Amino acid sequence: MSAVLTRHNVKVVGHGEQPMIFAHGFGCDQNMWRFITPAFQDRYKVILFDYVGHGQSDAAAFDQARYGSLQGYADDVLAICRELNLKDVIFVGHSVSAMIGVLAAIQEAERLDRLVLIGPSPRYMDDDDYVGGFKQEDIAGLLDSLDSNHLENLPGSEFVLMTATGHCPNLSAPEETIAAMEAFLRGSVPNKAAAE
Repeated sequence: MSAVLTRHNVKVVGHGEQPMIFAHGFGCDQNMWRFITPAFQDRYKVILFDYVGHGQSDAAAFDQARYGSLQGYADDVLAICRELNLKDVIFVGHSVSAMIGVLAAIQEAERLDRLVLIGPSPRYMDDDDYVGGFKQEDIAGLLDSLDSNHLENLPGSEFVLMTATGHCPNLSAPEETIAAMEAFLRGSVPNKAAAE
C-alpha cells in the first residue's frame, strides 16, 4: 500500500465502478459512516479514510503549517483520489468536510462529479461560553474565500431540508440520509428548497 493510502488508513470496498468517497468531520473517523456505506456498496466503489490526526491515520504526519487551513485537508482528499486514480468521484462530506469538499472541487472540478454535503454548517466559532471552534479571524478568512458563493455555482447542486435533527443525521437518521442521497444521485431530490 502506498504512503498516501497508509497515512490516511484508506479502505476501498464495494462492487461498483463509480467511486464514492466518504469524508468524516473533525473529531470523528471513517467509522461514522458505518450505517450509510452498506447501502451504496453494491453499486459504488466506496472509499473510506481518516484525516491525519484522526482515527487510525498516521498521527506523526500531522504538520501545523499544512493543516493550519482547510486547504491542507482538501489537498489530502485530492491526493487520495490521484493515488487511486479516481475520476467522476461522488464526494460525501460531513460537517467541516463539506467545505473541504467544496475546496477540492474548486481545485480539481474535473475529478469530482457530485458533492453530497451533510450537516455543512455546525457551530464554527468560539465565543465566551464555547471553545471548540475557530477564532473570529479564521472564520473571516473562510468567509472571504466563499464570497463568490461556490455552492450556488456548483452545477446540479440541490439543497435538501431533512426532518432529521442534530448535526449527524448519518448516525441519528441513516434511512432518511440514505433516501436523500439516493434521490440526489438519481436527480429527483425530495423536499427540495432553495438555498439562501
